[in-house]
Amino acid sequence: AHDSERLDAIDDALDRMWAIVEETLTLAKQGRHVGETERVPLGEFAGRCWQTVETHGATLDVAVDGDVGILADADRLRHLVENLFRNAVEHGQANTDSQFVHVRVGVLRDDGGPIGFYIDDDGPGIPPDERERVFDPGYTTDPEGTGYGLSIVTWIAEAHGWAVSVTAGTDAGARFEFTGVEFE
Repeated sequence: AHDSERLDAIDDALDRMWAIVEETLTLAKQGRHVGETERVPLGEFAGRCWQTVETHGATLDVAVDGDVGILADADRLRHLVENLFRNAVEHGQANTDSQFVHVRVGVLRDDGGPIGFYIDDDGPGIPPDERERVFDPGYTTDPEGTGYGLSIVTWIAEAHGWAVSVTAGTDAGARFEFTGVEFE
């Protein structure tokens, strides 16, 4: 007789190991530098990325005026955006008082115009004393998580020459801000 609970635990562990291997291989193949960039229409692009993520009823608000474009490697930017969307949905759904998480993408501006973009949500947020640690490889609060999603987000941002930070979101959730972004 087989102990199905033990087999399930082994299966879950193997799934996590493969996820870590796949994420590490993706990063190794892409490297830490971006080669060619192209104009990526931020709002439209975010909408396309949203369609590829299991949202479980979560909603997306694209607060980007018109056809604002950034210079980026579209494949790597997709990986960054999808990781943040998945993170918001997975962590927010389990820890929010509302039935569904709301995610927002927008442009960061200063007096001189656009300087970056943000992705935020109305989930539980990230406590201030953990905000720097969330980018560390292997850091996770999800027993099913690999702890590499936000590390990969950081590496992709740095490969573009962008800075990434996390703060409180517009509606008390988590807000990831990317600065040093070139607009076109």
